Amino acid sequence: MRRLFTLTLSLALAALSLPVAAQSPGPLRIEITEGVIEPLPFALPQFVAENAGAEAMAAQISQLIAADLVGTGLFREIPRDAFISTVTSFSSPVQYSDWKAINAQALVTGAVGTTSDGRVTVKFRLFDVFAEAQLGDGLQFAASQASWRRMAHKVADAVYSRITGEEGYFDSRVVFVSASGPKNARRTRLAIMDYDGANLQFLTDSASLVLAPRISPKGDRVLYTSYETGAPRIHVLDVGTTQRRVLEQESGAMSVGPSFTPDGGRVVYSLAKGGNSDIYELAIATGTVRQLTSGPAIETAPSVSPDGQFIVFESDRSGTQQLYVMPAGGGEATRISFGPGRYGAPVWSPRGDLIAFVKQNKGRFHIGVMRTDGSEERLLTASFLDESPTWSPNGRVIMFTRETQGPTGAPALYSVDISGRNLRRVPTEGPASDPAWSPLLP
Repeated sequence: MRRLFTLTLSLALAALSLPVAAQSPGPLRIEITEGVIEPLPFALPQFVAENAGAEAMAAQISQLIAADLVGTGLFREIPRDAFISTVTSFSSPVQYSDWKAINAQALVTGAVGTTSDGRVTVKFRLFDVFAEAQLGDGLQFAASQASWRRMAHKVADAVYSRITGEEGYFDSRVVFVSASGPKNARRTRLAIMDYDGANLQFLTDSASLVLAPRISPKGDRVLYTSYETGAPRIHVLDVGTTQRRVLEQESGAMSVGPSFTPDGGRVVYSLAKGGNSDIYELAIATGTVRQLTSGPAIETAPSVSPDGQFIVFESDRSGTQQLYVMPAGGGEATRISFGPGRYGAPVWSPRGDLIAFVKQNKGRFHIGVMRTDGSEERLLTASFLDESPTWSPNGRVIMFTRETQGPTGAPALYSVDISGRNLRRVPTEGPASDPAWSPLLP
């Protein structure tokens, strides 16, 4: 299980000194805006197999890199049957005219080698075809053959970053609630998978109901709410060992909606007791608890800003469910949602510039985003039931739960770009809900 977030063998990243065209940043760049993006056409010849045993691995890695890029909606892969040139050696010079002829704006070439002791090496280059220049240094990744997917994701992250100027998000994982059984008697357990649905592992059994997982800033622990003891209580689970423990709370109280602070040392959550619900903070190491809100309103779903200075949460103190921001240490809160309908489940973007939320209005549910002061609200989705948003590590994509209407409707995971484009279903084995996206893996 330790390899869920770290490789049992080291994953090394090293810059190569490669004798190719002069290094240049070139003009190749996707400017990501809220408007419609024309996908950038790229060519990705199958990576060269550097030894006889590497052919299958080279094909798999090439396919996954292309799938990562195409899945963003920002890139379009040119079919290989349109290629004029072939790439038979990693060190061969690029025939730019052949790639220009098929309108490839970017070219990704690479090579894969395997060893008898179970290791694999992947190296690649990225070229701006029309500028006839390599973008950045060539890179090499090496690890166990079992980690080939991570290396492919890392290559795709590097390509994405160099072309968009933003950090990638492919080498990451998602914790979620996996369900089984009929709708009226479903059993749930925590699961973890690659961002694209591969490498599924279960972290808990299905003996008790689990809800709302959240991943620590380092990706090594998961907070979640469990009914294992009858009442909802917050648990913290070590991803590598799957060992878990209950966080301390007052007798007779119900704790829900936990979230880590950016330093990973504290938890903010909602505690209900005596018919009231307020926001609290707990120091994981000492168990020290501090109450952050006080009043007759129902206040829940806290999320801390990346700089640790503020908390956004939902409250009905105004008479309807709305979003508020307050200092991280408590104090006066400012309402930031003012549109029609009800707002809830706020989550701060890892960039710190936006807050994602769920909005319910006129019988429809929406995933939306707004600035941290409540301005520039935009609704990205609309359906019978959309909920539980979570951010990609680079703050570009939101994953969420969608459930369809009807007796056979089952929750599933979807993702959407913050521009509202590229709505996609995330493949899972059976019903899935409550996603929590990890940071990029080390």
